[in-house]
Amino acid sequence: MIPHIRAAFNQAFTQQIYEAYTKELQDIYPGAHTFRIAETPEFIPKDFTEKILDCCEHIIDTIVDPSFIALTNKAIPAHIKVPNETPHSDFIALDFGICEGPNGTLEPKLIEMQGFPTLFAYQILHDDVTRKHFNIPPGFSTYLNGYNKATYTQLLKNIILNGEDPAHVILLEILPHQQKTKIDFYCTQDAIGIKPVCITELIKEGQNLFYMLNGQKTQIKRIYNRIIFDDLDQQTEAIKKCGAILFEPLNVTWAPHPNWFYRISKFTMPYIKHKYIPHTQFLNTLTSIPTNLQNYVLKPLFSFAGQGVVIDVTPADIAAVKDPQNWILQEKVTYAPVIITPDEPAKFEIRIFYFWPPNAARPIAVNNLTRLSKGKMVGVRYNADKLWVGGSLAYFEDH
Repeated sequence: MIPHIRAAFNQAFTQQIYEAYTKELQDIYPGAHTFRIAETPEFIPKDFTEKILDCCEHIIDTIVDPSFIALTNKAIPAHIKVPNETPHSDFIALDFGICEGPNGTLEPKLIEMQGFPTLFAYQILHDDVTRKHFNIPPGFSTYLNGYNKATYTQLLKNIILNGEDPAHVILLEILPHQQKTKIDFYCTQDAIGIKPVCITELIKEGQNLFYMLNGQKTQIKRIYNRIIFDDLDQQTEAIKKCGAILFEPLNVTWAPHPNWFYRISKFTMPYIKHKYIPHTQFLNTLTSIPTNLQNYVLKPLFSFAGQGVVIDVTPADIAAVKDPQNWILQEKVTYAPVIITPDEPAKFEIRIFYFWPPNAARPIAVNNLTRLSKGKMVGVRYNADKLWVGGSLAYFEDH
């Protein structure tokens, strides 16, 4: 996106550098890296960062509005509503596709939002290793709003622990050592000092939860939640039975509370209007099918990892939906192939991390991750035979 920096990076790139780079990332936690690492980061100019953050802050304005809770009460499926909800989500992730706007200018377009963690700790490592192997120009940082590695890590630690001893805080997931994001769990353990714990390992006594730590039964006082409850619904009956205790009143606090995964989600998008947010409407509010249906995508509200999305929508697809209140029709976002690579240009999307500092009035943008693609969608199966695709990070020009 900054031509002279892109040209210099590509000229200096070698396969040997890339192999050393990926080897170091993979060797730190052997076997934990389950996704492809892209050959390049992205370099974002100041004016484009301002566009992204303008849209982000508009979204945050909606989320912090006192009416937001009532507005999103219907977002939470009744059968997976968890007690003791917190007043806000400790973490928010906002996904943008990089698109071509009017007159050929580039602009961000919101793809999704979630009140849920992502690769927060892994991106600390990712930045360190990227800087070691590639020449990142001075005046560029993966962090936002003046944060750096030390202050970002400390804020992440403060939010996750909330004053508790790390021994009494766990990272909770379903079969964590089988998850595609497990490398982030191990990075979190090293950075914060908390252990990844499977939902099947929880011990409930009255309203208290315990787990085994170094052979000792240890009380859990706070949960860093990495469970997607849609995923829990797809598990075996044995695992679902283990998860059922989370729907009971418990003497634990959450970071973030599971209900916020639904409040800040695709459900929220029809309520927010901004030039960088594609027109979105609930399918049950559709009065007529758009004549330019090829410019829309059909998405289920309650799914994850892109499951169930219909890209090439037909009237028959819409007619086949049995629960239109649980679907949205969204203006299609066409990514621009803006990253010059040795063969074809790559498209990319960027995820902005928002953390909500303790006692703050609103969350703040702190970091990011990116994903490069040359396929029809961003995802492994669409890029299996491609190079210069996969997980990466953006470096923002200081402003």
